[in-house]
Amino acid sequence: MRILFIGDIVGRSGRAVVTERLPELVRDWKLDLVIINGENAAGGFGITEPIYHELIDAGADAITLGNHAWDQREALVFIERAPRLVRPINYPAGTPGRGAAMVEAKNGASALVINAMGRIFMDPLDDPFAAIERELNACALKSGADAIIIDMHCEATSEKQAMGHFVDGRASLVVGTHTHVQTADHRVLAGGTAFVSDVGMTGDYDSVIGMAKEEPINRFLRRIPSSRFEPPNGPGTLCGLAVETDDATGLATRVAPVRLGGLLEEARAAFWDRA
Repeated sequence: MRILFIGDIVGRSGRAVVTERLPELVRDWKLDLVIINGENAAGGFGITEPIYHELIDAGADAITLGNHAWDQREALVFIERAPRLVRPINYPAGTPGRGAAMVEAKNGASALVINAMGRIFMDPLDDPFAAIERELNACALKSGADAIIIDMHCEATSEKQAMGHFVDGRASLVVGTHTHVQTADHRVLAGGTAFVSDVGMTGDYDSVIGMAKEEPINRFLRRIPSSRFEPPNGPGTLCGLAVETDDATGLATRVAPVRLGGLLEEARAAFWDRA
């Protein structure tokens, strides 16, 4: 299976580069499964129903969230009619929506998409390790799903890496999101799970993690907010992770970073470009 996970979309520039580039990537790379973290898609804070449909129409098979899941209050309602929108699984019982979703890939295979949120320097939610363990016990790789993808939305790289090793051999991919800077530690772990500490941001990198530079700098200098955080609307970079899995095991065989457009040095899944 060919999987592309696209990192945290921030604002209009992030959405624009996805809607521009993703359809051709699906076609040219013959992608089977596309997952997008969309928790910053609406002006940097949350997601709306029209944006959800915009990303699905562009080629996303599932959209994950994180700590900004409910910044747009409408999400509390429309998530119930958005079966491919996945919020963190370790929210308390009774939270609207779902923390895991079984989606049909473009090739007809089944993929379990799980979203979890870390607890270091973040909201003290339920234990993400216990929540994911229960989900994997209920739906094991290959016997329950052809691929299992976990979006670990965390501040601390240690928590993301711990999750990768915790599920190694039981998931196809563990991808870190939230910190908006793509790390260089993409690899296939010893047990066959693809991993990266952070997949990076999809948006305008002439910014401070997706926000126009002036206000974050002002707050660092003076510790006093003077205006709202707003994402800039310069050219966006699409950041993602390309993963290929073995159809027999569901485990990863190859992984590569993806960076397209905008300011960053381009990186492509060369093994698919040559295919």
